[in-house]
Amino acid sequence: MPLLVTDYSWTQTDSVVYISVPLKGCKAEKVDILSTDEYLKVHFSPHLFEAFLFEPVDDVRSTAKVGNGVAVISLPKKTNKIWEHLMITTYDKVIQKKIREKAVLKYQEKLSLESVSKAEKQHAEKKYALETMMKLEKEERDSIQKMKETEREKTTSELAAWQLRQKEEAQLEHQSQRDSQNKVKVMTDKQDNGCLGRGKVILDQTATSEAKSKKKQADLPAPRLAASIKVTFTPRVFSTALRESRVPEEEEWLKKQAEARYAVNADVKELKDLKGNEKNPDWLKDKGDKCFVTGDYLGAVHAYNLAIRLNRKIPALYSNRAACQLKLRNLHKAIEDSSQALDLLTPPVAANAAARVRAHVRRGSAFCQLQLYAEGLQDYQAALKIDPHNEVLQADTQRIRDIIQGTAVQPETQ
Repeated sequence: MPLLVTDYSWTQTDSVVYISVPLKGCKAEKVDILSTDEYLKVHFSPHLFEAFLFEPVDDVRSTAKVGNGVAVISLPKKTNKIWEHLMITTYDKVIQKKIREKAVLKYQEKLSLESVSKAEKQHAEKKYALETMMKLEKEERDSIQKMKETEREKTTSELAAWQLRQKEEAQLEHQSQRDSQNKVKVMTDKQDNGCLGRGKVILDQTATSEAKSKKKQADLPAPRLAASIKVTFTPRVFSTALRESRVPEEEEWLKKQAEARYAVNADVKELKDLKGNEKNPDWLKDKGDKCFVTGDYLGAVHAYNLAIRLNRKIPALYSNRAACQLKLRNLHKAIEDSSQALDLLTPPVAANAAARVRAHVRRGSAFCQLQLYAEGLQDYQAALKIDPHNEVLQADTQRIRDIIQGTAVQPETQ
């Protein structure tokens, strides 16, 4: 049977009642407060304070502050007047039981409504994020289409201008040939009047020019004959020295990467509402990267979430989502995503070295922000082993060692 709290205190104004309940050494997170318009309960095992209020209060605007060993409850009155007493003590046990049951039922209905409202809000946020991404993609497609149309119009106008110039040049050349023929005919006619020598010279010049033109045409190369060109591909050679070669591991890594590209989950319900590139994990990853660059970390997380639901074998999705979780201070989630990325980045080869460094650093940073410096140091040392010449990693690793040894000031967590 709980111990009833009797050493409480209360004050009031015309509009508000203030109740102070001592917690008797109980921690704030173990205090359970239930309040309705006519009933108040403060439970902290093994103690119990309950009040059947003298007048109805506004439960919606009621507040409670727990701290410094006391719980202070503010109850706005529905009617502005001074109460004679805080609670009614004349109720028998049957009435009190009914009031308690009614209060518990009302409180459960309130929690249910809040849960439904929260779920609707989350659904609306996801829908808004998807609509925003689709809108951005549409704007990008429209911009690209506009650029294509502009280039097409420019190319068409340039082609039309070139054709016009060619036509004008052909007309000028035809006119020049006609003028030359007329000039030769005039010279030939003058031979009958005693100008035989000059007409002959002109005819010789015309014949010479025609001979040069025919010779020029004869010098042109013949059309190229058709033939087949054989193409062979050299085998893939890894850059690692033979004595340090890890060809089997590298081949396994390439095989895993190729398989991951086709491991799309077709059972995701959201696929029914997506179109075109929105079903492509790589496209969603690019959208998430753009959101991260612009500071929209929540939008980036939504994009990575959907991409992971489509394909759970791409390590970059988990690693990038871990970076977003760090920005959002979701440190435990950042650790989980970094660990998942490292599990997928196997076997360890040169091709995935940079990705493994990023995953170790992100997980180590999350550990350090949780003040788990020993675990964080292990990740930074693992990253430094992969990239031993990275000066930034060297400095961060040394700073964590100094914190563990007590020679440096610990960074404040925000």
